[in-house]
Amino acid sequence: MPFLEALKLALSAILSHKLRSFLTLLGVIFGVATVIVVVSLIEGFNSYVDEKIADIGTNAFAIRKYSIDDFSSVEALNAARRRNKDITLEDFEALRGRGGAIQDVAAKADRLGDVKYGATSLRRIHLSATTPNVADIERIEASAGRYFNSGENDVRRAVCFIGADVAEKLFPTSNPLGQTIRIDGRAFQVVGVGKALGTVFGQPRDMYVSMPLSTFLAFYGSRRSLSVSLTSTSEKTYQDAIDEARLVMRIRRKLTPGESDNFGIVTPGAINELRDKIFGTIQIAAVGVTSISLVVGGIVIMNIMLVSVSERTKEIGIRKSIGARRGDILKQFLAESTILSLLGGAIGIAIAFLLAKLVAILTPVPTSLPLLAVSAALLVSATVGLISGVYPAWRAAGLDPIEALRAE
Repeated sequence: MPFLEALKLALSAILSHKLRSFLTLLGVIFGVATVIVVVSLIEGFNSYVDEKIADIGTNAFAIRKYSIDDFSSVEALNAARRRNKDITLEDFEALRGRGGAIQDVAAKADRLGDVKYGATSLRRIHLSATTPNVADIERIEASAGRYFNSGENDVRRAVCFIGADVAEKLFPTSNPLGQTIRIDGRAFQVVGVGKALGTVFGQPRDMYVSMPLSTFLAFYGSRRSLSVSLTSTSEKTYQDAIDEARLVMRIRRKLTPGESDNFGIVTPGAINELRDKIFGTIQIAAVGVTSISLVVGGIVIMNIMLVSVSERTKEIGIRKSIGARRGDILKQFLAESTILSLLGGAIGIAIAFLLAKLVAILTPVPTSLPLLAVSAALLVSATVGLISGVYPAWRAAGLDPIEALRAE
C-alpha cells in the first residue's frame, strides 16, 4: 500500500468519529501546550537575562565588593560581608593607571534619595553617581540633552542626568533641560534626559537620577564601596584585561597565592552561570513534570486505537481477504495514531502560543517561543503517536482473516 493511501484511510477513519477523535486528542493537546508554555517561559527568562541584565557593555566587566557567587546563598553572602573590603577611589585610580589590556575604567556609587521640583516630590528614587565615561561603557543614550562631562565632574558641579520616568513625572508639560530640581534638598541643574529603557520583571529602569561621582562624594561622603566598570582593548584581550584587573586588586589587598579573592569580578558569563546554577534544576524538573501529561496522552491514544481495532475487526478481515498484506494493515493503523497525535500537537502549539502572548501582555513575565521548540514539540507528539500505535497496529495486522470475517 502506498504511504499516501495509508494517510487517506487514516484521515477517513479519524473524520468518521470526530468527537471521539477530539476527546482522544485532549491528552496530547494539553500535554504539548503545557510543555511549550513552560519552555517559552524558560526561554523568555533566559533571553531577558541576556538582554537586560547580563548585557553590561561591549567587552565590559565590573569589579564590585561582592562576587556573583556570594549571592548564591545567605551563608555565602554573610561570609563575603565579613571578608570583603570596600572598593575605594584608590582602587579605581590604580586600575585606571594600569593600561595594558584594560582600555577604560569608570566608577559608580548609588543610594536612594528624594527628588523634588515645584510641588511634585518623588521619594526613594535611585541616585546613581558615576564618572562621565560610564555613559560610553554602559551605552547610556540621551533622548534630550547630554550626559555630564569630565569638566563638570572635576569641579564637582551640581548637574544631573535624569531617567525618562523622572522627567515625565516632574516635567509632564515642560522641557526639563536647564531646569533646577532638588535632590535631598540640594539644587541640581538638569543637563540631559535618558532614553527610555522600559522595565525588568515589572520594575521600572527609568526612575533614576545620575550625577557626577565627585559631586556625590562631596555631598554624601566617601566612606562607601564603589563599583568599578572596565573595558578591554578588544574582544581578544577581554580575558587578559580581567586577569590584569584581578592582579591589581590582589596586589592592593596583599593577598597570597593561596588566598581567595576578597572582591568580585562580574562578567556576563558569571551572571549566566549563576542563573543556570539557580534555575537549571528547576527548568529540567518543570519540563520533566509537564512531560508526564504527554505520556498520559499517548496512553489514551493507545487505548482508543485498541478499541478501534476491536470495532473494525470485520473491516480488517475483508481487506486481508482481498489481498491486503500484514504490512498494509500495520501501516494504516500506525498512520492513524501518528496523525492523531500530530493534530493534537499542532493544536497544543497554537494554544501555547496564545497563552504565551497573553502572559506577556498581562504580566511582566517575558516569554519566547523558539522555532526549535515548536519543531521538537511536533516531533515528540508524532513519536508519541507512533509508539502508542505500535501495539494496536501489530495486533490488527496479526488478525486471522477468517476469524476476522466471522466477527460481528
